[in-house]
Amino acid sequence: MTDEKCLDVILRTARTHNVFTDRPVSDATLRQAHELMKWGATSANSQPGRFVFVRSRQAKEKLRPALSETNRDKTMQAPLTAIVAYDTRFYEHLPRMFHNPAAIDWFRGEDKKALAEITAFRNGTLQGAYFIIAARAVGLDCGPMSGFDNAMVDAAFFPDGRWKSNFLINLGYGEPAKLFPRNPRLSFEEQCRIV
Repeated sequence: MTDEKCLDVILRTARTHNVFTDRPVSDATLRQAHELMKWGATSANSQPGRFVFVRSRQAKEKLRPALSETNRDKTMQAPLTAIVAYDTRFYEHLPRMFHNPAAIDWFRGEDKKALAEITAFRNGTLQGAYFIIAARAVGLDCGPMSGFDNAMVDAAFFPDGRWKSNFLINLGYGEPAKLFPRNPRLSFEEQCRIV
């Protein structure tokens, strides 16, 4: 695959899918996507992103009540749904993951809870975006979305409160014939400033 084709696959011609075939997503494919995603940059190599792959009918039913009406059917029909979450105590891994083991103290403690939370959310979001790109690179189609009740998902999947949900991604092999027309994008001038 040429570089231009790679760019098309991961961004330029990639689409948000709402309808997927019934072709299953293998564990090996998820591992391939993770292997790519994990190399994306995070501040202090914090890596707070966490991923729960909801595949079984039982797990999907656990997710169902938290979904908005517009997202319910497509999520229940997708072969797999990733809950992109973040670890609120990501910093416990910093002595092993970052060149400055004392970085744990930047985030540890009640007085640093707000900084730890925003760092986890921000960098976990980055890792979720990296995962979308990685999933596309290994041949999956993605349907990222909000439109769910985070508190319900957290209660159902993360009852200890350590991990918190951020967004969902339906994953599988999309039905191109059922895509909506492509929406426009903002121009450089509308989104960017050089100062």
